[in-house]
Amino acid sequence: MATSKAPLTPLKDLRVSSYQIPALERTPNTSIQKKPLMIYHSVFHPGTSASTIESHLMTIGVVDPQWRYTMYSTSHFHSNTHEVLSIASGKARLCFGGEDNPKRVEPTVEQGDVIVVPAGVSHRLLDDIDGGFTMVGSYPKGKNWDMCYGKEGEEEKVKGIKHLGWFERDPLYATRVRH
Repeated sequence: MATSKAPLTPLKDLRVSSYQIPALERTPNTSIQKKPLMIYHSVFHPGTSASTIESHLMTIGVVDPQWRYTMYSTSHFHSNTHEVLSIASGKARLCFGGEDNPKRVEPTVEQGDVIVVPAGVSHRLLDDIDGGFTMVGSYPKGKNWDMCYGKEGEEEKVKGIKHLGWFERDPLYATRVRH
């Protein structure tokens, strides 16, 4: 495996927040696969560019970067893939789990953080704090994302979440993942 030139926080020093979020109405959150929402804090060093983040992810080879953008301000989730969101610039307050969910998670994330969002976990932007919030959105190799909103008619898509595989290796550090 090739080595990346991205300045990463050593794995032994990394702080990771992990959350289980219960279902809310037609939004499954982490209830199906029981894989947690994870926030890797300050993975990339300050000043790491979006292109350097993309290059690192491609070198590790677990996920493919597919876009650079902010987060939608409408709650949504993906039923056909897990998602890795690398914060390339700015600072924002996000909502995971649905605004009406008493067990929702509303973290403030910033440049250098990375969020692993399991399929089914609702997410949205609450506040772009400094006006420059941008992420690199990445998905497991060979996967493309869909959009679900917890509405009637999405039940069959949601049922498919239970069949999705989890990461065999960590998308940032390439270490084996325990299942």
